[in-house]
Amino acid sequence: MASAETTIRLTVAQAIVRYLMNQYVEIDGTRTRICGGGFGIFGHGNVPCLGEALYPVQDEMPLYRGQNEQSMGFAAAAYAKYHLRRRFMFCTASAGPGTANLLTAAALAHANRLPMLMLCGDTFLTRLPDPVLQQLEHFGNPALGLNDAFKAVTRYWDRITHPAQVIQTLPAALATMLDPADCGPAFIALPQDVQGWAYDYPESFFAPRTHRIRRQAPDADEVAAAADMLRGAERPMIIAGGGVQYSGAVAELTAFAERHGIPVVETIAGRANMLATHDLNTGPIGVTGSDSANAIAEAADVILAVGTRLQDFTTGSWTAFAKDARFIGLNVGRHDASKHLSQPVVGDAKLGLEALGAALSGYVAPAQWTDKARAERKAWDAYVAENVAPGNRPNSYAQAIGVVNDLCDPRDRIVAAAGGLPAEVTANWRTLEIGTVDVEFGFSCMGYEIAGGWGARIAQSEREPGQDTIVFTGDGSYLLMNSDIYSSVLTRKKMIVLVLDNGGFAVINKLQNNTGNKSFNNLIADCPTVPEAYAVDFESHARSMGADAVTVANAAELAEAFKRAKASDKTSVIVMQVDPYEGWTTEGHAWWEVGTPEVSDNPDVREKHAEIEAERAKQRQGV
Repeated sequence: MASAETTIRLTVAQAIVRYLMNQYVEIDGTRTRICGGGFGIFGHGNVPCLGEALYPVQDEMPLYRGQNEQSMGFAAAAYAKYHLRRRFMFCTASAGPGTANLLTAAALAHANRLPMLMLCGDTFLTRLPDPVLQQLEHFGNPALGLNDAFKAVTRYWDRITHPAQVIQTLPAALATMLDPADCGPAFIALPQDVQGWAYDYPESFFAPRTHRIRRQAPDADEVAAAADMLRGAERPMIIAGGGVQYSGAVAELTAFAERHGIPVVETIAGRANMLATHDLNTGPIGVTGSDSANAIAEAADVILAVGTRLQDFTTGSWTAFAKDARFIGLNVGRHDASKHLSQPVVGDAKLGLEALGAALSGYVAPAQWTDKARAERKAWDAYVAENVAPGNRPNSYAQAIGVVNDLCDPRDRIVAAAGGLPAEVTANWRTLEIGTVDVEFGFSCMGYEIAGGWGARIAQSEREPGQDTIVFTGDGSYLLMNSDIYSSVLTRKKMIVLVLDNGGFAVINKLQNNTGNKSFNNLIADCPTVPEAYAVDFESHARSMGADAVTVANAAELAEAFKRAKASDKTSVIVMQVDPYEGWTTEGHAWWEVGTPEVSDNPDVREKHAEIEAERAKQRQGV
């Protein structure tokens, strides 16, 4: 007769923590806990039970106290991105507004396909004390609550209604977060009473387990069809997306391109797939790209898109390519592999490139095509060198980027998001080492910069403690979310933050002007409800949170301040005013579809509408 399963009596909260403590992944031959810890703000919805469960393991599973739940989620996303989706952090928030603050962060993680586990308080399952503090009542549907809003922005969602449910829910959530195709945030709603309910859990559920990220081999017929297309190409091109790095396929991508002489362009998420100096790196593509990459894209006849979801900033709203160009989609996700009538190769990028390379044996792109790509990149490099150089002209984003690029360590990590800086970093940054650039543009979310920098620095300190995390942010994003400067000071996770102040939301003002509209409500000086513009003292504000801070007048002073920041062990904030009108990178832009008024009393708006619509003739039709 078989012996009975040994059990252990735990609360729901204790079971969740114990399970997470025993889940591991192998990274570079080292067994590492998958969950690196968590970010938490306690409230009545999570402190009595989940707080009690986390307290005994605080040394092994650190809980970072956040200042804002949204920024906690951004930090968790940046942490996962640094670890190439092989590790994640959890975020815990109380029922009500604390949890609601995580919605934007969950959407960011969903758009960027990043793992993040949310353990959030919920109303009482028994409903005996209803309506409780911070509860949203739906009179015709009492089961509906705030936490249901997360169904739209998560890959996995569940509400624990019985302690035994944990045995099914946690492995399912973890499987989703580790799945290369379906990776994204997981949300588990924890009713306040259920968190403390106990159950006799089988001890085997908590046995240590080492997980391995699935590598899906591509279908042989799909590989053969793709190889036939490439073999007949006269002007092939590779688009390298963020999935190249998540797959660990950088070496395979480089070897494939070199063996077949195919130019490579990078998406925003795929920046730092290749060094800036690599012979076949033709530059970033698309709306915020380079003249070199866009010139090659416009002429290419067969395009191999590897690990990219082909968003509009990559494709120029599908005007960046010839209408008769043919696509091959090598992607672990079927949805992405099949976009725009691509020949799909559904599978892991590393295995897919190896299989496609074997099937293409002997093929080399025509030399004149590869030489054209090299010449285009050489011309673009000359433009960038002039664009980032200090000179007798107004301060610009590009100049600040050039200063940092010249003085940083090759392994320092660069973080940017939203506003004008993603375009400027993408176009002007010269990659010094693989995988060192995090430009969050999947959700293009203001506020990610400093919070994401903190999360990236936590991850970086686990593997590269001697390197720096460098954050580029504008004044608008700084004002939206800056409290993790204080978090970095408290936790001694040093960052270098460059605040480039252009007096408001300058990039949207630029878009406003470029569509024929007058400046309105974007720059502080153009807000009709502001009687007198007031300049924020960012230096004093940063100092008040414990950071070193300095304001510089120009690129030369920025260089000296950056050197001091590099030498310091404290978070440093460097503030420099930049011109809101002059100094933008003017080259390298593909067309981007934006909605413009078909009818307007403003003749400038009508003229711009006509210009923009004329470009639509280049737009590919597809699915």
